[in-house]
Amino acid sequence: MREFELTTDLRPQGDQGRAIQELIEGIKRGDPFQTLLGITGSGKTFTIANVIAKVQKPTLILSHNKTLAAQLFGEFKTFFPKNAVEFFISYYDYYQPEAYMATTDTYIEKETEVNEEIDRLRLRATTALLERTDVIIVASVSCIYGLGSPQDFRDLLLLLHSGKEYDRRDLLRQLIDMHYTRNDLEFPRGSFRVRGDVIEIHPAYEETAYRFEFFGDTLETIKHIQILTGEIMDTLDTIAVYPAKHFVTSPENLKRAMGAISTELDERIIELRSQNKLLEAQRIEQRTRFDLEMLREIGYCSGIENYSRHLAGRQPGARPDTLMDYFPDDFLMVVDESHVTIPQLRAMWRGDRSRKENLVEYGFRLPSALDNRPMFFEEWENRIRQCIFVTATPGEWEIEKSRGVLVEQIIRPTGLMDPEISVRSTKGQVDDLIGEIRDIVERKERALVLTLTKRMAEDLSEYLEGMKIRVRYLHSEIEVMDRIDILRDLRLAQFDVLVGI
Repeated sequence: MREFELTTDLRPQGDQGRAIQELIEGIKRGDPFQTLLGITGSGKTFTIANVIAKVQKPTLILSHNKTLAAQLFGEFKTFFPKNAVEFFISYYDYYQPEAYMATTDTYIEKETEVNEEIDRLRLRATTALLERTDVIIVASVSCIYGLGSPQDFRDLLLLLHSGKEYDRRDLLRQLIDMHYTRNDLEFPRGSFRVRGDVIEIHPAYEETAYRFEFFGDTLETIKHIQILTGEIMDTLDTIAVYPAKHFVTSPENLKRAMGAISTELDERIIELRSQNKLLEAQRIEQRTRFDLEMLREIGYCSGIENYSRHLAGRQPGARPDTLMDYFPDDFLMVVDESHVTIPQLRAMWRGDRSRKENLVEYGFRLPSALDNRPMFFEEWENRIRQCIFVTATPGEWEIEKSRGVLVEQIIRPTGLMDPEISVRSTKGQVDDLIGEIRDIVERKERALVLTLTKRMAEDLSEYLEGMKIRVRYLHSEIEVMDRIDILRDLRLAQFDVLVGI
């Protein structure tokens, strides 16, 4: 079993040593909930890293927004370079959910723009959990939404050994069942190509590919290759290839699910007709039969997540499978900025439910679509065995769950006090700002400038750049992966001023 290995020259300072020890003792006692009360700048992330290294448990770190999650991901990658530190956030750059507004008889079709890199990282996170135990996943609250069944994901794993015989047709058919597509021209993520006795697979969760060289039905060699250059990176004896999507199922389960969907459809049509809702009955029949045909022909359809209850064989109202189900039972949960994250977790189900009830009532979706949902807050709570809340301002719920005992981390390792605040006139404020920035740069420090709007942040950055100041801006329209790069460059002093809102 691989162990977590904390790699850093830093040593606990101030309150950190005591906080680390108290949290470790609480975990060893089996305390289900603990709260780390730490002020800004007290090194709470470093404390949690030390706790993970000591208790040696797979860890899920929950954050309330993508930017903070990206920052945590970068920090934990630095602390644990030899372990699997993964990133799991919503993969939508743009998301318009399916909805129906009865007052204006307006149907809004689901419209999305998927970030391929984040999709790859999500798949990599789940595969890491199935392969090893030294895993830290930094996730946003989207991780409580339904995900494909971990059992089906594991069952469709393709394990190949050099020197063994494989029927090539069965092998290619299995890749298609795993939602890989054949593409002999391009070689995108989640595809394979066949050239004579050679099969090349580009796993959906990797940036590299694998080449399988056959002699007849015998797999002679497995090579790990660079996609662009074809350079051979390594020769392997065995390789595990995981499905290209989270929502996968075996042909037998798919056939069973399609039967269950058809049965529910027939019952729903009878119910709507009995209520004299003929338009709704025709609508649900037409839409669902189209989806069934797609499932029958290619094993996938748009909006397949709405049939997740049938695909997973769950009972009506049962909790959906989520990222948490890919973890072993004895994992550690860390809720960062819990005073913000916990209210988000409470609210997510209600907003999702109201939108889907409209879709079901007016014949756009079957009632089973209501079971494609985020976890209830109580379900999330029941799935946790041990959890650490990290916050500067714990709420009543966190304090109650921690039985009123808070692990305090008040002294900053640097010994710095809260900065002195000075209020200045707006007259000549930009010139004053530039003067302050130049003083900060001379001290080899960096500056954070806040504006009111995104446009102001961009305009101010452009002006400062014209004044020969090394500057970048950061706001919500910056791609998530680019935010990680910007925050990393700030730490590495690649620029001196970060402008935000």
